[in-house]
Amino acid sequence: MQKIRKAIIPVAGFGTRFLPATKAMPKEMLPIIDKPVIQYIVEEAVASGITDIILVTGPSKRAIEDHFDINTELEDWCRDSGKTDQAKEIRRIAELANFIYIRQKGPYGNGTPVLNAKDVIGDEPFAVIWGDEPFVNPDAPRLKQLIDTYEQLQSPIMTAREIDDEGTKKYGVIEGTMQSADIVKVEKVIEKPGPQGTTSRIGALGAYILTPDIFPILENTKLGKDDELWLVDAIQELGKQRPIHAKLVQVKLYDTGSKIGWLKANIDFALQRDDLKDELRKYIDEIK
Repeated sequence: MQKIRKAIIPVAGFGTRFLPATKAMPKEMLPIIDKPVIQYIVEEAVASGITDIILVTGPSKRAIEDHFDINTELEDWCRDSGKTDQAKEIRRIAELANFIYIRQKGPYGNGTPVLNAKDVIGDEPFAVIWGDEPFVNPDAPRLKQLIDTYEQLQSPIMTAREIDDEGTKKYGVIEGTMQSADIVKVEKVIEKPGPQGTTSRIGALGAYILTPDIFPILENTKLGKDDELWLVDAIQELGKQRPIHAKLVQVKLYDTGSKIGWLKANIDFALQRDDLKDELRKYIDEIK
């Protein structure tokens, strides 16, 4: 059985919800405290066993490449200034994984960056993770849960989570058959149907384990909503040829692509840090 060692992270989007901050800075580089969002995503992948990170980029994304590159000048300056811990951290970031960069080409849509990475993936199963959605579980990273499920079932795996009525307006909804307490055999995915449009309350979230037979399907998938190439359309077509499953993950999701999600992430992460939590709690009490 081939191990999953490659992960595609699409980071070519404009990040318009954070303009003007993202006019010159990638949204994936927005910090949660003192670490950019994209680093949390990469660290989750590495903690799950991924060795090759494929970042599909676009214009104005050079800062992401620089962040994961070696910067000997900065390391030397930190050491000379007595900041040895910072120097070690800068080098650790560059050595997290083997980083591969591809410039996105093709129509808009989240299927395009996956298709762009076809030649790098080859004939291996692989992961796809969005670059602005940290999932937190200190005991079992979200991606590790998906990989373990793939190794058990040997089929493509989607990320799923239980949602309420309001969630049916925010997420795609998975309809299918429960095969165990946390695994669903996927029949179809309905995009934001609302509570009246489905009886299912299983939301489809970001992150997938896919197999290379998705590529010829993506190449022949017609553009969908908003004239974009949608990955989930190709996955549903693949489901006509082989089983697709979804894993109900036990995690906390932060949608840092939204302003409120980014703010919540900063507050929650700060409250977990010994150097910040007491002063932050004091401030929160003051402004209540």
